[in-house]
Amino acid sequence: MRGLERPSRSADDSRMNNPASGNAALAARDLRHVWHPCTQMHDHESVPMVPIVRGEGAWLIDADGRRYLDGISSWWTNLFGHANPRIAAALAGQARTLEHVIFAGFTHEPAIELAEELVRITPPGLDRVFYADNGSAAIEVALKMSFHYWLNQGHGEKTRFIALTGSYHGETLGALSVSDVALYRKTYAPLLLTPFLAPSPDAYEGEPGESSEQTAKRRLGELRSLLERHAHETCAVIVEPLVQCAGGMRMYHPGYLTGLRALCDEFAVHFIADEIAVGFGRTGTLFACEQASATPDFMCLSKGLTGGFLPLSAVLTSERIYQAFYAEYSAGKAFLHSHSYTGNPLACRVALETLAIFRDEPVLERNRQLAASLARRLEPLRAHQHVADVRQTGMIAAIELVADKASRRPYPAAERRGLRVYLHGLQHGVLLRPLGNVVYFMPPYVVDASDIDLLVDTAIAGIERAVAD
Repeated sequence: MRGLERPSRSADDSRMNNPASGNAALAARDLRHVWHPCTQMHDHESVPMVPIVRGEGAWLIDADGRRYLDGISSWWTNLFGHANPRIAAALAGQARTLEHVIFAGFTHEPAIELAEELVRITPPGLDRVFYADNGSAAIEVALKMSFHYWLNQGHGEKTRFIALTGSYHGETLGALSVSDVALYRKTYAPLLLTPFLAPSPDAYEGEPGESSEQTAKRRLGELRSLLERHAHETCAVIVEPLVQCAGGMRMYHPGYLTGLRALCDEFAVHFIADEIAVGFGRTGTLFACEQASATPDFMCLSKGLTGGFLPLSAVLTSERIYQAFYAEYSAGKAFLHSHSYTGNPLACRVALETLAIFRDEPVLERNRQLAASLARRLEPLRAHQHVADVRQTGMIAAIELVADKASRRPYPAAERRGLRVYLHGLQHGVLLRPLGNVVYFMPPYVVDASDIDLLVDTAIAGIERAVAD
């Protein structure tokens, strides 16, 4: 399996023997100037900054030569391993030919070929591709495109969006506006739009004795009530299909997506599928929407699109929506959105090679086997006195830590129990980055059974450390 081969672990780097470029020196230089994302920088007075100098398959190597198994695919982006030789070769070849060109009035074969391939592999009816730079930008494009479609159709009263409780769609202002993360909304509320919130179909929040399918059906009824009141002013409903990732790896039944598609058709609102984190095989199918046989009006893709190599996103939509913008210049209907690096040739070529690996190799079949191994290893945790739930969708699995199992009473956020798991993982060569008190796994597809054993064993030991007092 050429795209999934595991590079030699014997490679060395001379800087590892040089104290001036070791972990301590690089961390000190970093902390003098760099401001990191999603971080209270004061934490790094006690939490180590880890300088990474090389990646090999599922592993990261720091400046002192220590190795870390990447259990979260470096923020869910990496699919086929760090420094994957096949993808790296494609990138190098493109760099020698064309690194970038303005994408207004100009085009190039990597972008054309990638659009053709995305249309081929995504659910039927998604025939147009708009490129952007990252996941949040893709959400911005979809929100604006939905609103602008209705405006062009003479429905300027449609200015609102419906999102799910517990949702997260990115950190630009439009993306935050359709997210339901209390910390962000509290901080940036004066700058944000206010969405209508529909109750999440999250199976963990289901009624006692209720199946995940029954929970989804009940929540669809509540969404219907919301649409009955507000469809006339609503552009679109936006969801993360099957897994609400940053909201705590909340998982739900695919029947919700089937019902959502029907409701959007009935009430004349768009369905935006945020597959940025769950696309490209994470949930067991290439795209999560496939499990509901549902085609959204907009599908947002990023993260795994380039196998973790370069930033790129794409928004796919229908010919019908495209045609609502197609008019003489004087009509003023053109879509207004651009990025300097739109359709970057390097990123497009890397994405094409990533998709070629899916085409050439039995990736999804292998992932099903890995997911089954992960499920077997996690099963004993269901009986743990501080675990309220163990849930899994394909190659995404999560463990819900609680102070009290019977009542599901959570640990106070200020206790930062998840941070203890993270620190334990670093000490034992595993990168885990819990979401609050939810320990999760989303590894690259190049892990094997022994890697899964290491991930789970380290997480279990970290959990014991986290709940010890």
